[in-house]
Amino acid sequence: MSGANKQKAAVRQRKMTKKQFIATYGSLIGLIALIIIITVIRPRFLGGANIRNVLRNASINGLLAVGMTFVVLTGGIDLSVGAIMGCAGMYSAYFAQAVLGYPVIVAVLIGLAVGLAFGLFNGFCIAYLRVPAFVGTLGAMSVADGLKFLLTDAKPIPNLNEEFEFIGGGSIGPIPVPCIIMVIVLIICFVLLYKTRYGRYVFAVGGNQNAAHVSGINTKKIIFSVYILAGVLSALAGIIMTARVTSGVTSTGDGYETDAIAMVVIGGTSLAGGKGRLWGTIVGIMIMQVLSTGLDMLGVNTYYQMLVKGFVVIGAVMLDSLSSD
Repeated sequence: MSGANKQKAAVRQRKMTKKQFIATYGSLIGLIALIIIITVIRPRFLGGANIRNVLRNASINGLLAVGMTFVVLTGGIDLSVGAIMGCAGMYSAYFAQAVLGYPVIVAVLIGLAVGLAFGLFNGFCIAYLRVPAFVGTLGAMSVADGLKFLLTDAKPIPNLNEEFEFIGGGSIGPIPVPCIIMVIVLIICFVLLYKTRYGRYVFAVGGNQNAAHVSGINTKKIIFSVYILAGVLSALAGIIMTARVTSGVTSTGDGYETDAIAMVVIGGTSLAGGKGRLWGTIVGIMIMQVLSTGLDMLGVNTYYQMLVKGFVVIGAVMLDSLSSD
């Protein structure tokens, strides 16, 4: 190879390295820049109380995003996570009413059972009945919305017992309980995804489902399992959110599926499947939560916030498409 060709090859290599660097760390750089900008405008953003509030909210939203990460890694999508969150929260709230006197564990298990049921339904339809993920989870979203309205005729459920409310609003020392739950979930999911054969199979199914099947992987079982995980984590998020607002509200979870998808894509997980990272999802979670909190502190109208988040989602998908080229 001539000197000129070697130089051109070196330039191409440097360009590829820059592209990989941006694809890998671009979201983290964006998060740091966002924090700096908001802090300059509103210095109290970094106050202790506000940071705890950001982390508490991020933990709730993050549970949806972590479950969605597994689904997207297999090349799927789950539009029902927000509705499952709301439905599970309402059923937990019903059994957490102080007047009924049920132990808090009953309310929690009922909520998780709702999430498990929807996860089983989604997974079976998509993996074994070959229903397209978009259509199947869209149908599940409608079913979940209907069930939560049928439970109380669209009325809120107040007067929850204090033990249940502690799940969402309590703290152990300076650390909010939702943050502790989120850390435990993250540790489990990190081990599953990066330290077990199951995690390798998740990546393999998303990378090339036919090749994964030919190599002996039970692709249907893997796809089935990721929707179960997403359903259970969505239910857990709904339980925590309901406990935090101290009331079962039918609007809980509305639109949260959009935020969850945005967090996953911003974090570098490809919508085509097979490529992504869980730590990137954590960065995506923080970007969306910092953005939301910052816009609130700046007094931005809720409707404008919806516009901003919508453009963030579109921009994230565009970047995902460009990085795949």
